[in-house]
Amino acid sequence: MKQLITALAAILISTITYGQFQISASTGYSMSSAGMKLGEKINTTGTENTYGSYGEGLNFQVRGTYYITNKFGVDLALGYLRGADKTVSEVNLPSQNTKVDAIARARAFGAAASMVYKFTDNFYGRLGALVKVGGKTEAIVYSKTPFTNEAAAKQGLPSGSYSETNYVEDFHGHFPLGVVAALGYEFNLTNNLNLFVEAEYYGISLKRKDSEIQEFNLDIFTPDGNIVANKTLADLPLTDQGIYKNTTYVDELSHTETDKSKKLSQKVPYSSFGINFGITYKFKSSDK
Repeated sequence: MKQLITALAAILISTITYGQFQISASTGYSMSSAGMKLGEKINTTGTENTYGSYGEGLNFQVRGTYYITNKFGVDLALGYLRGADKTVSEVNLPSQNTKVDAIARARAFGAAASMVYKFTDNFYGRLGALVKVGGKTEAIVYSKTPFTNEAAAKQGLPSGSYSETNYVEDFHGHFPLGVVAALGYEFNLTNNLNLFVEAEYYGISLKRKDSEIQEFNLDIFTPDGNIVANKTLADLPLTDQGIYKNTTYVDELSHTETDKSKKLSQKVPYSSFGINFGITYKFKSSDK
């Protein structure tokens, strides 16, 4: 017991006598590190898979770091990811009068708690836990779809009629937990101000929970290009076309399920590897 008390006292004294706090701000760009399938590209000659991660893109971070000793510290970071556009569906079939362009991108806020260790006065490493605290995966979709002769006839339209649909859908996920790791190097400018560069890895995936269509427009055209009907967000759901304003993602669906706004959930990748550049301000240490 005495040994435990002595050890705790030594840690406390070390913390009080050295404790140093610093804040930093950085920006950088992250590339996909997960090769998961995101979608397909289809043309007249074949079909091609698209791979990647929604974690690719421009990021911004603000961090606070407290060094307990001259080697070891704890770090809390808040960040924002402005994700790059990723192809979900690209269809180009002129002979069938069919075209689809669908992309998705992340707009996410995250937080991380890490342990920091200084290998030298300038070279350090971080390892910790990462969570997504807000944001969305935003899908922007355009599609041009011809009506079959039967479908056109049911609506009193001539053969060759088609529809054009534009919509924006926001996807939200369950609370995720991932890992963050980084190696960095600081360049001393003054006693209190440093520049730094670091390589950072995020390992995290997100399971979809629900989605909501935010913008919607559907125009129906005759073969000569005249608009004969228009549907907007106020007209949803369009059950005959399987379009719902709100969709819920679940892990299991019964074969007798009649609610078509429910779909099976899936995990989407947010993992990335990137380079960050930033500046650090060190508050005066109590190590005097």
